[in-house]
Amino acid sequence: MKPKVLVVCGPTATGKSDTAVDLALKLNGEVISADSRQVYKGLDLGSGKITQEEMRGVPHHLLDVADPEEIFSVSDFVVLGIEAIEDILKRGKLPIICGGTGFYIDALIHNTQFPEVQSDQNFRSKLESKSLDELQNMLKEKDPNRFMTIDSKNKVRLVRALEIIESNGLVPAIEREIKYDAGYICLDFPNPVLHERITKRLYNRLEKGMLNEAFILHKNGLSFKRMKDLGLEYKYMAMHLSEEISHKEMCEQIILKSIQYAKRQRTWFKKYAISVEQDKK
Repeated sequence: MKPKVLVVCGPTATGKSDTAVDLALKLNGEVISADSRQVYKGLDLGSGKITQEEMRGVPHHLLDVADPEEIFSVSDFVVLGIEAIEDILKRGKLPIICGGTGFYIDALIHNTQFPEVQSDQNFRSKLESKSLDELQNMLKEKDPNRFMTIDSKNKVRLVRALEIIESNGLVPAIEREIKYDAGYICLDFPNPVLHERITKRLYNRLEKGMLNEAFILHKNGLSFKRMKDLGLEYKYMAMHLSEEISHKEMCEQIILKSIQYAKRQRTWFKKYAISVEQDKK
């Protein structure tokens, strides 16, 4: 019998963190964050990282485990995620995986084994100037099968796939096995409510100092280029701080891209059996 875990997932701004804490308190659980940016130290307000107060005493895992200047891969996440799950189970508690990065969640539940190819900075630098469309077309031509399964809107993953192809000739078949008996709770709101929540959340974070957080990250050595690679809030804050766009344009772009991201998340999570529409508050 496979070990049981609970997954709390859904689009951005649906209250996943609070729900996971509520469930952990009721079910004697601990939370494993499945968010591709919350793994990084210092990316707090911009990534919506839960605070110590909001944790209400519930232990959280896989927060602040990587330096933002370094790339933390899904393979890294699977290794640390399995370690966290085994540790939680060993202590007789329920692992609750919480987050909106569906690729990370699926990889962890299925113990996905990815090809081991070292990063090639020279090759990556050649792709830096490529547009999203150009990268998509390159992958589509070189490995149509991988293109069908990849998040084609994610430049980092497209570059990584092309890097593996450059090394191996193609992206090797990914090994998967269902490692855990997972129950899914997928949170959501109707579009008008979700869009309003995304907008309010942005201005709330700005009031709390989100832009200053980005300024300090840059002052401490995080390049604007790397900040842009981190996506969403950090991308457009970097563009504003480097005087490429105005404050108003920054806000508009963060809201627009967050709504688009929520749509992609909703598509990803459709396959999960249980969908819970939050109260329209």
